[in-house]
Amino acid sequence: MNNEAAMLFNLYSVFFLLMFVCGLYCIIATKNMIRVLIGIELLAKTVTLLIAIAGYLSGHLALAQAIIITFIIVEVILVPVVAGLILGVFRKNDSIDVTKLRELKG
Repeated sequence: MNNEAAMLFNLYSVFFLLMFVCGLYCIIATKNMIRVLIGIELLAKTVTLLIAIAGYLSGHLALAQAIIITFIIVEVILVPVVAGLILGVFRKNDSIDVTKLRELKG
C-alpha cells in the first residue's frame, strides 16, 4: 500500500469509527424502537462503506460491489419487516418503548 492509500485508509477509518459509534449509541442509549432501527441502519451503512473502501484499496472492487449489492438487497427486505413488527407492537401497546415488550403475551 503506497503512502497516499495509507493516508486515505486512515482518514476513512476515523470516519467509519465515528459512524459505528453513532450507530451503536443509537442502539444502546435509547428505548425507542424506531431509533434502534435507525441505529441498525447506520451500522449497516458503515459496513457497506467499509466493504467498498476495502475492495478499492485491495484491488478487488468487483467482488466488493457484488457483496454490497447482496447486502443492500437483504437490508431492503429486512427494514420493512422490522418496521412492520414495530407497527404491530405499537398497535398492541400504544407505545414503541423497548421495555414494554415484556408486557406482550401471545
